[in-house]
Amino acid sequence: MAQHEGFVRFDDVQKSYDGETLVVKSLNLDIARGEFLTMLGPSGSGKTTCLMMLAGFETATHGEIYLDGRQINDVAPHKRDIGMVFQNYALFPHMTVAENLAFPLEVRGKGKAEIGDRVKRGLDMVQLGAFGNRRPAQLSGGQQQRVALARALVFEPHLVLMDEPLGALDKQLRETMQYEIKHIANNLGITVVYVTHDQTEALTMSDRIAVFNDGRVQQLASPDQLYEAPVNAFVAQFIGENNRFSGKVKRVENNTAEVEVAGHLIRALPVNIDGAGDTTTLSLRPERAHINPTEPLPNLFEGRVQELIYHGDHIRARVAVLGTDDFIVKMPNAHGHDHLQQGDDVRLGWHVDDCRALDA
Repeated sequence: MAQHEGFVRFDDVQKSYDGETLVVKSLNLDIARGEFLTMLGPSGSGKTTCLMMLAGFETATHGEIYLDGRQINDVAPHKRDIGMVFQNYALFPHMTVAENLAFPLEVRGKGKAEIGDRVKRGLDMVQLGAFGNRRPAQLSGGQQQRVALARALVFEPHLVLMDEPLGALDKQLRETMQYEIKHIANNLGITVVYVTHDQTEALTMSDRIAVFNDGRVQQLASPDQLYEAPVNAFVAQFIGENNRFSGKVKRVENNTAEVEVAGHLIRALPVNIDGAGDTTTLSLRPERAHINPTEPLPNLFEGRVQELIYHGDHIRARVAVLGTDDFIVKMPNAHGHDHLQQGDDVRLGWHVDDCRALDA
């Protein structure tokens, strides 16, 4: 058998439900031991199907899945020793919290003393030590989610799979739980494969993110790399916010593309274009554009402020420039922007490297 680098490895995995349409197309993915990897993408992109194949609830139509060097395609789900956390918690309503945690240990034939010890440790880990005798219905959503997390970790699996586990929680609780899950995973050194369609959640929690679309991984990278250096227009649009221009490439030299947009030339970083004559999508983050910049910038265009929106820590300006009314500039709410008014004529500037020429 070839040496398998990843602790989890998808080797040319495909999945079709009807024998014709592939919902997962030739997936090759290695996940390191102790890594927190998030599968991120819109509905129907194939991310949950991948998780379910790894869990054993779906079978791969083609290819192999390995866990710690052993092929697990034909291993029953309960023999894979994988912890699972779902969005709907899947707690047993007729059992107390402690009994819910004890269940996976009983199934594995652990002794009574060890079960008691592990259940106590598990509850303390998620700060629910005093709740062992309650039923799930007597707990809040956040508490139920913590019990589900503790139950997935109590038998000390090497791998934990999480499918939209925070989807049902309110914003503040979600954010708290994101940090808690990340800290617990780090402290225990477990490998986590996490599925979500929430990009902020993915950026906050992950070591690496696999961005799925149309059954394929579009890009696999660390959160900062995905945000700063998207490889195509889908990733740029899906992760964070972007200003987009469609234009025609006039020339490419010295790692700079000159792209004609609305009769003007924009200088951009060529990422995914072949050369002159290509149509391309330019992508520029709203916080990388500057209104009335004081330094000389290679891209500088006349615009007009359409709208100013106050967001507390930042101000969003909607500007008409280069043939669009919807160019967004994000400015930190520092002193100096209070003189801007709706209807003002302004100059907009940005650096070459902050504007990426992606696929058409």
